[in-house]
Amino acid sequence: MLPLLSKPLRPVTIGLAILLALAVMPAQAATVTTAYGDIEVPSAPERVVTLHEGALDTALAVGITPLGAVTTRGGDGVAHYIEAHLDDERPAIVGVVREINLEAVLSLEPDLILAPPQLPEAQYRLLSRMAPTVVPLSEGLGPELWRDETRLYAQALGREAEIDALLEQVDARAAEIAERTVADEAPSAVLVRWMPQGPMVLSDDLFTAGLLRAAGVAIHDAGLVQEGKPHSDTLSLENLSRVDADWLFLATLNEEGRDALEAAKMSPAFARLDVVARDQVVPVDGQLWSSASGPLAALAILDGLDAALTP
Repeated sequence: MLPLLSKPLRPVTIGLAILLALAVMPAQAATVTTAYGDIEVPSAPERVVTLHEGALDTALAVGITPLGAVTTRGGDGVAHYIEAHLDDERPAIVGVVREINLEAVLSLEPDLILAPPQLPEAQYRLLSRMAPTVVPLSEGLGPELWRDETRLYAQALGREAEIDALLEQVDARAAEIAERTVADEAPSAVLVRWMPQGPMVLSDDLFTAGLLRAAGVAIHDAGLVQEGKPHSDTLSLENLSRVDADWLFLATLNEEGRDALEAAKMSPAFARLDVVARDQVVPVDGQLWSSASGPLAALAILDGLDAALTP
């Protein structure tokens, strides 16, 4: 048995004891509201895994490189635009967009998981046993939903001030382009994803469409996309005239899509488009323009739009 102290502790000793006690106390948790209710997350997470492209974008935007991430749509790694924000420290790939490798996530011993909207409850229950799992409340489509998702991810990371500043930067960049773009009438545009099977018009309710509208471009879906759907059915080359506009942005996800687009450019139906005659068809990175979300993606898309519209 330890001997009892015969003298009271001096103030310096008491102060040291308090500091030591504080040093071993766990960091105070924060509470965030998710699709599966309020959950507690660590105030300064150190082992973050992102299972959504927008979550990876947000984490990197605020200076946090996750331990794990999923592949971009149509690729076997992260999106091309993300590469510019990575150094030697890279996230391990723990699955694809619709299929998460739970064992790979578990092996990283995360203290926070940032998951995609509409994550199935069965997967949520498994992931939440590994670490607090943040699932955004987003439902359906909406060009501004990404902002709420981004703010939620940033809140879970304890980086709200940083993300607010970045969102203000996105708004300022879009306003700057709009001021130079809009004269008497906003130019019209259609965004098409070109797949090996053919072209699909993307909804004007998506992330990229909201950015283009903010930048002064009247983007539309040519009346080909059903409400609540992210894109149209595949169009035949004979129906390409439906997508004629002042500008046509053509997104491809991979080499197969690019090969199909090059073949389509040789067809008379493509050559007859007015937008082709005006030389205002702009190939864009589909991983960025048709799949990504987040502040880094927003700024990259706006930079690409500015370059296309600037004579």
